[in-house]
Amino acid sequence: MHSNRFVLICLSLSKKEGYFSSQVSSNKRLRINVKGRVQGVGFRPVVYRYAKERGLSGWVSNTSEGVVIEVEGDSEEIDDFLKSLKAFPPPQAKITALSTYLLPVKNEGQFSILPSIANTKIRTQVSPDIATCPECLEELLDPTNRRYLYPFINCTNCGPRFTIVKNIPYDRDKTTMGNFAMCPQCQEEYNDPLNRRFHAQPNACPQCGPQVTLVHNSGAAQSSGPEAVREAIRLLREGKIVAIKGLGGFHLACDATNDRAVGDLRGRKYRENKPFALMASNLETVRKYCEVSAEEEELLISWKRPIVLLKKKPFSPISEKVAPNNNYLGFMLPYTPLHYLLFQESLAVLVMTSGNISDEPIAYENKEAMSRLKGIADYFLLHDRDIYIRCDDSVTRIFPSASLGSEPGETSGLLRGEPLTPVTHSEIVIRRSRGYVPSPLRVPCSFKNEILACGAHLKNTFALAKGDEVFVSHHIGDLENLETLRAFEKGIEHFKRLFDIEPVIIARDLHPEYLSTRYAENLQIINPELRILSIQHHHAHIASCLADNGVSNRKLIGVSFDGTGFGTDGNIWGGEFLIADYADFQRVAHLKYVPLPGGEQAIKEPWRMAASYLYETFGPEFVGLDLDFISRLDKDKWRVLERMIKQRVNSPLVSSVGRLFDAVSSLLGLRDRITYEGQAAVELEMAMEQFPSSKLETQSYEYEIENRDQIYVIDPRSVIMGVVSDLQRGISASSISRKFHNTVVEIIVDVCKRINKREGLSEVALSGGVFQNMFLLSRAFNRLSREGFKVYLHHRVPTNDGGISLGQAVVANAKSQ
Repeated sequence: MHSNRFVLICLSLSKKEGYFSSQVSSNKRLRINVKGRVQGVGFRPVVYRYAKERGLSGWVSNTSEGVVIEVEGDSEEIDDFLKSLKAFPPPQAKITALSTYLLPVKNEGQFSILPSIANTKIRTQVSPDIATCPECLEELLDPTNRRYLYPFINCTNCGPRFTIVKNIPYDRDKTTMGNFAMCPQCQEEYNDPLNRRFHAQPNACPQCGPQVTLVHNSGAAQSSGPEAVREAIRLLREGKIVAIKGLGGFHLACDATNDRAVGDLRGRKYRENKPFALMASNLETVRKYCEVSAEEEELLISWKRPIVLLKKKPFSPISEKVAPNNNYLGFMLPYTPLHYLLFQESLAVLVMTSGNISDEPIAYENKEAMSRLKGIADYFLLHDRDIYIRCDDSVTRIFPSASLGSEPGETSGLLRGEPLTPVTHSEIVIRRSRGYVPSPLRVPCSFKNEILACGAHLKNTFALAKGDEVFVSHHIGDLENLETLRAFEKGIEHFKRLFDIEPVIIARDLHPEYLSTRYAENLQIINPELRILSIQHHHAHIASCLADNGVSNRKLIGVSFDGTGFGTDGNIWGGEFLIADYADFQRVAHLKYVPLPGGEQAIKEPWRMAASYLYETFGPEFVGLDLDFISRLDKDKWRVLERMIKQRVNSPLVSSVGRLFDAVSSLLGLRDRITYEGQAAVELEMAMEQFPSSKLETQSYEYEIENRDQIYVIDPRSVIMGVVSDLQRGISASSISRKFHNTVVEIIVDVCKRINKREGLSEVALSGGVFQNMFLLSRAFNRLSREGFKVYLHHRVPTNDGGISLGQAVVANAKSQ
C-alpha cells in the first residue's frame, strides 16, 4: 500500500515539475543564496572556478542581496562544491548566511556568470578598500608587464571598493570607474572567468585608465604619468611638502627624516604637537625605528593596512617633530600601487598625515584640495579617478601582552587563585575607518525598527542599524564646523542608500547644543513621524562596549572615564560607575564635582583645572604654596577665575577623570596648554613610562570614598595633596605620574568591589577615552580579573567617542521595545 502511494506521488511530481527524473538520477540542481561581504572581493570568479573544476553547470550572479548561484550536476560534486565555497572563499570575502534550495534539473551544458540582478530590497555588504595584493605588486614592478609602474593596478583581490562605490550591486557603472571605458585588452581580462581581473570593476591599464599628474600649488601642471611620480620623489627628497591623492582622500607627505620639512608641515597645517602618521617602505624599515611584535606585524601587513602605534626605539633618525613628547610612532605600510612607487628611489619613511587643516575633514576632491591645501603643500600629486566618499586611515594598536602576566612586584600566582579574563582579540581599534568600514558589526539583539544613531560631538561616527547588524560609519571628525557637518550629512545619505535603510528612530546625544542634536531635530521637523531618543553619553559608552563584546542584555558594572559627557543632572560627567544594561542605567559612583573655570577654555588650558583642584583642596591660600606651578600661575588671571568659581559664572561642575589627568599634568609642569585633545593626559602617560623599575612601582596616593544616599562619591583631594607633597619633596614627575596612575587603578578596583558586595555583580565593562591609556587599561584589566571580575574591553570599535554611535544604536533599540 505504502509503496504504491510513493509511486503515485513521484508520478505526480514528475508531471508537474520534472522531479522524478532528478530524484532517480545522481544529478541535482541547487539554488544557493549567499549573503555577506561577497561583492567586489572576487567571489563570482571563485564560484565559477569551483564549478568548472567539478564539471557542474548553472550560473552565478550578483544581486542587491548578495550573490545567487544555481548549480547542477553530480550530487557528490555539488556537496564538495559547497564545502569548498564555505571553507575556501576569496581572502577578503565574509559569508554571513548561506541557504540552499532544491530545484528541478534543467540539463544545462555549461556554467556562466550572468549580469547582476537588481532587487528592490538591498541586503548585501560592501567591501572595504583592500591593500594591493602580492600578484599586483609583482606585476607593478615587472618591466615586461603592460602595467609596469602603473599606479592604479588592481584585481578582484585588491584595490578601491568602498571609496569608489556610488550604489549597489557592485558593478562598474555604479562606481567612479564608470567614467573610464576599458580598452580591448582590459575588457578581455574582465570577461575571462579564469582571469584574476574577471569582473574587477576598477580594472584599468595605462592605455584606458586613470592617470597621475604633478601640479604646482599655483595650479601649473608639471608632469604626468611615470615622470610625475619620479618628480614627486625628487621633491620629497629635497624637503618639499607634497599633497598626494590616495584611496579615501589626500595625504600631506614629506620626508620624515628632514627636520625642516616636518617643521614646515607643522607650521603650515597649524598642528603644533599632535603626532603625525608615518608610512614606511617595508616591514624591515619599520623595525629599524620601532619595536614590532608578531601581532603588530600581522596588523601592519594585513589587507586592512591600518596605522599601528608602536614603541619607539632610541636614537632614531626620524625627526623628533614627528611625535614630540611621545614614546610611540604611528606606522603604516603602503596600501596602494602609488604608495609603493613613491618608495622605489631611496625614500624610506614619509610623513603621511591627513590632507586637511587641523579640525577640518580630509580633502578628497582635486579642486577642493587645490583650494584648501595650497597654503600647506608645495606640490600636488593628483589623479583623475574620483573618490566618492572620503575615508581617513584607521588607527589601531595591540593590547599589551604583559597584561596577561603578573604585575611588577607580585608573585606569578594569581591573587585568590582566580583565572584572568581571557582576551580573545588583542587588537585595540582607536580609529575605525579605511579597511574596516563599511563592514557591519553583528550585535546580540534584533532591531525591530531601523535606527540612525548620530554619534558623539568629538571623533564623530554615525551608525545605521537594521536586522542584527550595525553599520558604523568611517571617521567623520569633530562636529565643530560646517565642513565636517556636511561630511556627516553626506555620509548618512550614502549609507542609507547603500544599505537600503530608512530609519524611523533617531538616537542622539543628551547635550542640547551639539550639531548632531540639531541635525536630529531638523530631521524630525521634516518628518514629524520620526521618533527622537536622547541617549546619555556614558550609558552609550558602556552599551557600546557590551555590543562590541556580544554581551546579551543584562546588568553589569560599567566604568566610563573620559573628558566630557552631558549628565542627566545638567553637569559634565566623565568619572562614572554605572549599573547598566542596554535599556537603562543607574549612576552608582562618580568622581567628586569640581568647577571647570571658563568652561571649554579649561579643556584647552589644563592649568585652570590644576588651579581649580588646588582651590578645592587648599582653599584660596593655595597661591602661597611652594610650587613651580604657583610661580607659573598668572595671578591676575587667577583672580578672575576665582571670582568665576565663587559666583558660578561659566564654571560648570565636572566629575571628569580626564580633567583630573589634565590637572595633574599641569601640576607636574608637563602641559599647561594643549594643542590637541587629550595632550595633557598623553604626556602624563609618557612621563610615567620613563619611571625606572623599583619597589615604588605599586605605590599609590590616598583617596576618600563617601557614601551619599547609596552613591559612592570619590574625593580626589587627598590625591592632589599627595602630588603637591611629592613635588615639594623633589620627587620626579615620572614617579608621581606612576603613583597617580596606580591610584586611578586602585579607585576602579575599590569601587567595583564595593558595588559587587552590595549588588552581587561580577562583570565590568571599561569604556571611554581615558582607557586609551594602555597602562591604565591593562593594569585595571589585570587587577579586576584577579579579584574575580569578568572584564570587557573594546576591540571592534574605539573606546573613545568613535564608538558612541554603536552604543546609541543598541540603547535606542532597547528603549524602543
